[in-house]
Amino acid sequence: MIEMARNISLSDAVQIAVLYFAIYAILKGAKGSRFGQALMGIGVLATLAGVFSFAFHFDVLSRIVQILLIYMAISTVVIFQPEIRRFLQAVGAFGYFETPKHHADGSATPELVVETLQELAKRRMGALIAFERGISLRAYESTGVMTDAIFTPEMVKSIFTPPLPLHDGGVVMRDGRISSAHCIFPVSNNPNLIASGMRHRAAVGLSEETDALVIVVSEERGIISVARNGKLYRYAPAQTASLMRWVSRALPDDQRDTSLVSKLFKPFQRLFVQKEEAEEKP
Repeated sequence: MIEMARNISLSDAVQIAVLYFAIYAILKGAKGSRFGQALMGIGVLATLAGVFSFAFHFDVLSRIVQILLIYMAISTVVIFQPEIRRFLQAVGAFGYFETPKHHADGSATPELVVETLQELAKRRMGALIAFERGISLRAYESTGVMTDAIFTPEMVKSIFTPPLPLHDGGVVMRDGRISSAHCIFPVSNNPNLIASGMRHRAAVGLSEETDALVIVVSEERGIISVARNGKLYRYAPAQTASLMRWVSRALPDDQRDTSLVSKLFKPFQRLFVQKEEAEEKP
């Protein structure tokens, strides 16, 4: 065994690593599908048969297993053609390098939240969304309708579309999901907000009493405003970087982007964000 380990060259190690990642990518892409279950079953049976025949030196059984594996591979391609086609389409579209819209637990990513806000601003659709942080917002979400829904653009648009029952009031976000809608937030008495609408005053009022990050989309001007610690910051929908920083802070650390590209460039992203924060304090 020691002699075999010494004979492994760098080329052999690279080939083993490539094979490992290829198998991992195939299993990950096929996870949860019938093709994935069949592939896992074939792999387990082939491994057990191979170990058994090698341990007891059953050469005939080993040859039979090899022949059966060939026929099983061909039959698998024929039977699970639709699943394999979808998997290949995902690989061809660089699905493993795309930023996912949702995490495994259904929580939204900052990219999806910002895209949804920009779409609402483009349509001049008013919205009021509060992101829970350290201080609980359960007292405010109890004034609305409990939803515990996945954050999607269609869901958010359906909530804030008048005259639907949930369009009036605010939405409470917890752990990247829509916890409650049609909620009543406290209104700020700040005299500087006299000319502002009720959504903006409610956003500032909630940010005065809690550490929540509250985002408002104006239906009159199509501007996205962020309320934090009793202050209101206004942004044009095109200011994606600034909005992304706010939303990224509002989501918990374990809800951040977990895509392959983000993991590789995460140290550089942190340096870039720190530089931007030093130049522009929100």
